[in-house]
Amino acid sequence: MLQVLFAGSNSAVAESATAIPSTSPEIGSPVESQPGPWWVVHTKARNEKALAASLERRRIGYYLPLVNTIRRYGGRTVRLQLPLFPSYLFLAGKDEERYATLMTHRAAAVIRVADQERLKKELTQIYRLTVSNEAVLNLYPGLRRGRRCRVARGSLAGLEGVILQRRDQCRMYVSVEALGQSAELEIDPSLLEALD
Repeated sequence: MLQVLFAGSNSAVAESATAIPSTSPEIGSPVESQPGPWWVVHTKARNEKALAASLERRRIGYYLPLVNTIRRYGGRTVRLQLPLFPSYLFLAGKDEERYATLMTHRAAAVIRVADQERLKKELTQIYRLTVSNEAVLNLYPGLRRGRRCRVARGSLAGLEGVILQRRDQCRMYVSVEALGQSAELEIDPSLLEALD
């Protein structure tokens, strides 16, 4: 199931994919109703939802697509909501809102978008995807078979290898060139970052 976090100038709306079917013709994207230009906010690591909460308290419009996912940690199953685009959030407003966003200390950069119409069209398409039951979205599109990656967090941080397959869990191999051998491991893709 997918969810979207979206705050307008008056209130936040959390919508689930089952509540709004994509086939309904009267559904418009909330992106269209926001005043001011849109900005792309590059957040500090794992600060997307915290920044969204800060913007909500300040009544600043934003758009944060989230995906419900299941992770397994030591035999436990945990349901999580993760950003569709890790480290990114979309901001609606003028320079005052941009400045307020930077002052939260949760944003690394706020990027000006020259082609506003194109961004609104693209965000509207993402909105339609996230409220649809017909689409399966990939949370980590940069992690593809054959791509080099590095473990970014956890006890294996710094370990480098190559992706063998991508499903709910990634399989990667780490090689010892001199021996012509490699070890294969299964790892949560949220711990990985692509290298090339």
